[in-house]
Amino acid sequence: MALHSKVATFKSLATAVRIATRPGGPSMVERAQAMPRLVRAVRSGEYTGTSFGRLALMLGAAGYLVSPVDLLPEALLGAFGLADDAVVGSWLAAQLVTETEDFLAWERSTGRGSGHGATVPGEVVDDDLGGASSSPRA
Repeated sequence: MALHSKVATFKSLATAVRIATRPGGPSMVERAQAMPRLVRAVRSGEYTGTSFGRLALMLGAAGYLVSPVDLLPEALLGAFGLADDAVVGSWLAAQLVTETEDFLAWERSTGRGSGHGATVPGEVVDDDLGGASSSPRA
């Protein structure tokens, strides 16, 4: 693999890790739960931030990582056999984080999803007093 490609893969992974671990960001559980919604939104044409082809590549990468068939087998090549798995795993992790980051932001902006971002925080105004009320009305 060319040095440029390796550097690009690790830069992409570093960016994904930085995004995934920032304070206040979605957890990995939220990201995993968003994947079925992402697939449905792409299939229905509602979400155009990614393609079905890219999602298929991600599924293929996950399948490659768990498959016993390996392009460079570890049993024969030792640590060198792990290189292809590391590159595929890095690419997949980076794609999962960036795709779900964009999708969750889209869900929040459109009010879709599992209730996240659908409510706008505000104050309750008491019409009789003309000011803010400290407790909600029943």
